[in-house]
Amino acid sequence: MIPTPDLSHLKRADYEHVYEPAEDTFILLDALEEDANELRELQPRTCLEIGPGSGCVTAFLGTILGASSSLYLTTDINPHACKSTKATGLQNKVPIESLQGSLASPFRHRLRHSVDILLFNPPYVPTDSDEADFAQQHADIAGSWAGGRDGMALTDILLEQVEELLSPTGRFYLVAVKQNHIQDISRRMLEQYGLQSKVALQRRAGREHLFVLKFQRTQSNT
Repeated sequence: MIPTPDLSHLKRADYEHVYEPAEDTFILLDALEEDANELRELQPRTCLEIGPGSGCVTAFLGTILGASSSLYLTTDINPHACKSTKATGLQNKVPIESLQGSLASPFRHRLRHSVDILLFNPPYVPTDSDEADFAQQHADIAGSWAGGRDGMALTDILLEQVEELLSPTGRFYLVAVKQNHIQDISRRMLEQYGLQSKVALQRRAGREHLFVLKFQRTQSNT
């Protein structure tokens, strides 16, 4: 079993502004651990996480792959999250470059068809649109959970960018809940972008039914 990253450097005051790892975080860690051998064989050069929060997931991925084997990049609208992610990288000896910005915007053009592993645990909780907009504008902890209509406000935007970001053999891991309409996401990504998907992992956590979807190009598109 691969150990969860050491987050002892983050204090209660940090979690007032940064999402504390919870069941949605841990299901993503578990999905990555289940695919650990496949990901190592992929020999990824560039890994990008959108919205890393504490930096737990990218630090975990760095433990799987090796700190020096890949370039570990993250983006977050929340400056506290960027700071915490860098600190978590240092704490776990994984060099993480974290830039403040919305979704993939800081790297989107530079990383065209270059991202080997793309990770996104989005704000997936269905809320009204005004609440989601407010959360994004204020770039604080509410931006980690307020997902707008169907919980898809931010996810829908990133889904339009995934094909452009992924390398020919790239993998995209997305955390979602049942209310996000899992089958619709998978069908859209296949029909519009030629990305096939499967449920890498699913489990219930309280009232939530969590999923990790894994996307990659169909063989005809590689």
